[in-house]
Amino acid sequence: MANHASALKRVRQSQKRRMRNKMRKTRIKNLIKAVEAAVMENAVEQAQENLKKAQAYIDKIGRKKGTLHRKNASRKVSKLAKKVDNLLKAQG
Repeated sequence: MANHASALKRVRQSQKRRMRNKMRKTRIKNLIKAVEAAVMENAVEQAQENLKKAQAYIDKIGRKKGTLHRKNASRKVSKLAKKVDNLLKAQG
């Protein structure tokens, strides 16, 4: 454990940051699962609505907050959009 005041403060800051990032990543995973579940159920409107929410949150976390790398965020959104697009094509 750290002994200096500055090192103790850094430990506190790191802990806060870690918990904040963990919460954000968990939310991203849940949003992705919601989109994938809607795709599996062939619920087009629900899938599109969930994709819109997921895309907004993932872009925010990737571009502004820095929890995810911006290219990682873009890749996640792209994969989800492709799944929803395939669902739309299958519906005709």
